[in-house]
Amino acid sequence: MSSGTGLPAAYLRAGSSSFTDFLGDIAPELLPARRAQGLSGSTGDLAPHGTTIVSATFPGGVVMAGDRRATMGNMIAQRDIEKVYAADEYSLVGIAGTAGLAVEMVRLFRVELEHYEKIEGAPLSLDGKANRLAAMIRGNLGMAMQGLAVLPLFAGWDTSQQQGRIFSYDATGGRYEETAFHSVGSGSVYARGSLKKLYRSGLDALECATVVVQALYDAADDDSATGGPDLQRRIFPVVMVASADGIDRFDEGRIGEVVDRIVAARRERPDGPAAPLI
Repeated sequence: MSSGTGLPAAYLRAGSSSFTDFLGDIAPELLPARRAQGLSGSTGDLAPHGTTIVSATFPGGVVMAGDRRATMGNMIAQRDIEKVYAADEYSLVGIAGTAGLAVEMVRLFRVELEHYEKIEGAPLSLDGKANRLAAMIRGNLGMAMQGLAVLPLFAGWDTSQQQGRIFSYDATGGRYEETAFHSVGSGSVYARGSLKKLYRSGLDALECATVVVQALYDAADDDSATGGPDLQRRIFPVVMVASADGIDRFDEGRIGEVVDRIVAARRERPDGPAAPLI
């Protein structure tokens, strides 16, 4: 039934500040979690999958980077997919898992944060944002059970604590705060091994970006689903920084310089920089 404004009455009811809850009431078929209803068995090979995301903190913020490859089984489905996005003015989200659903979830998450701020008149805290994302992942559990899992990595600048923070998730929506660095996706084991050797607490933004790109390079070296820098096509990892100044994305020139230095150094030492023994 319409109101005097011409809008359905449901649009004018006082309710939750969650846009996801609102969408679930008004048009539940538009939620990403409803897309595979009615399908039986595992459907994980029907869609491209994003692979490796890496994030690390430094004293002035947090850096997140993602490779550009999407795979379908043993095929490369896309070479230049973007997996790292600005969620809002101070936070970042990187996607691993079923690419199409993950991108839709990021879009919905962005609207969720903007909707909350408009309704409440103030932005969510970083913990609140992390909790909202956890609830959205929990709503996708049915699809995860069918092989269409979405496992994002969330990071941002905490304006109250004045530091960068990183959050990881499991398929049930469990939220876990990580210390210093973390990685998700098929190459995450190799990336975390690299981060353990290269990460230092006193890095600046450029050094931290170099570390996460080194970690992606190491992951691509051992994981076929993770794409390394493509020098012929000039396709490089997406690298973004969240700090007190907001979100900063490395443009092609800046990330190209980082990649060129790494590749030049690896011509001399293909396994990457050596860490001190003690």
